[in-house]
Amino acid sequence: MLWDFLQAYQKIIYVSLSIFIFIAFFLSRKLVTRYLFALLLKVSNHTWNGFFVQLRASFERSIQGLFVILGVYLAVVVFPYFQHTNTFFLQVIRSAIIFMVGWGLFHLASSSSLLFAKLNERFRFNIDSILIPFLSKAVRVVIVAISFSIIAQEFGYDVNGFVAGLGIGGLAFALAAKDALANFFGGIIIITEKPFTIGDWILTPSVEGTVEDISFRSTKIRTFAQALVTVPNATLANESITNWSKMTKRQITFNLRLTYDTPRDRIERVVSQIKQKLQANNAIHQDTIFVHFDQYQENGLDIFLYFFTNTTDWGAYLQIREEVNLMILEILETEQVTIALPTQKLFVANEADSFAQQKEEKRRETDFQSE
Repeated sequence: MLWDFLQAYQKIIYVSLSIFIFIAFFLSRKLVTRYLFALLLKVSNHTWNGFFVQLRASFERSIQGLFVILGVYLAVVVFPYFQHTNTFFLQVIRSAIIFMVGWGLFHLASSSSLLFAKLNERFRFNIDSILIPFLSKAVRVVIVAISFSIIAQEFGYDVNGFVAGLGIGGLAFALAAKDALANFFGGIIIITEKPFTIGDWILTPSVEGTVEDISFRSTKIRTFAQALVTVPNATLANESITNWSKMTKRQITFNLRLTYDTPRDRIERVVSQIKQKLQANNAIHQDTIFVHFDQYQENGLDIFLYFFTNTTDWGAYLQIREEVNLMILEILETEQVTIALPTQKLFVANEADSFAQQKEEKRRETDFQSE
């Protein structure tokens, strides 16, 4: 009986020690992680810049989880009544470690746009900004696939057989996923042809707005009404795309219609002064300026104006257009020229003329019948 009491007492001691080890590792996980990153920062002689902030944010919980897993393993090891060499236990520990490492890499890849941008800037890979989020998502998919494969192999599953088994139903899978594949290859076409990039203002038959993101399936576009429109890549790749952000200058063209009673010399002076003012304006692109008396209309004489602004900014463009309109009004006021209004003239005959016209028509009709 004394031996049984000693064995029970010994088990209590080992259980208490195991629980103490687990609690110690669990409570100290944050402190150890903090000092580990501080040591890494000191060894690498860096400060908390963008990359290290992302690295810490991505791996902080993963390292804490690894520290807890280590505590579980040591708590089991010190307990002699448990076969810590048990195959299933070791598989669970290794799988948990793989999961934590993959979790950290997954979070790092989700914010790796900054990493790709830094690499692009430093090594001059010439990676387009629209490709960076796409690569980030591709890296995340690869990380998940590799982590899943390693964990499956830890438990004895044949990943190669699983992949080969997919080939049996490959045709049915391809038919079911044809839309997803079409969108995926549509995204590839958009990335390779580069009709736009992140932040560009585009116009398509489906939507107009600013490109915010592109994924494997779709492209997200923010409209000017601040609505977020998601367009499938297959649809976008088959549409005509107007990229307004690629403009080097903005067009201004309109007709200025003057009244028919405007003298010729005043028309010539108006045309000449408008052209001179445009040529003297630094905000106007000087290579293409057309101001000409163009054509006769039903209610006026048209002066054709065609030129471009140097800026492509919408607000600055509207300001320049306003200045040009005010300048034209000033010239018209100086020359005392009137802008034609869309009017019609109606000629009405008086009653006597109308009676005489009817009498003449009757006389002509009588003469025609007599002949």
